[in-house]
Amino acid sequence: MLDDRIDERAFSKLRWRCRRGLLENDLLIGRFLDRHGERLTVRQGQALARMMDLSDNDLLDLLLRRAEPSGALATPDIAQLLDLMRPPQ
Repeated sequence: MLDDRIDERAFSKLRWRCRRGLLENDLLIGRFLDRHGERLTVRQGQALARMMDLSDNDLLDLLLRRAEPSGALATPDIAQLLDLMRPPQ
């Protein structure tokens, strides 16, 4: 069930929740959703929702590799999602 694809309604809500105050976050997240949104699983959607609880600056630090997930965010699901979201080095 967690590896099933996210349904259209849940994806729409998640996309809305992913809107951020920092343009850099919006660009990185938007590009990720445009590329991978149709294949996003329920598990990945849950991980992305947890990441959206971060402040804009903390999220940007993760996306730009200035920080690595810690605490409750240090999960394989978050790590996999960050691999997909981060710009190439």
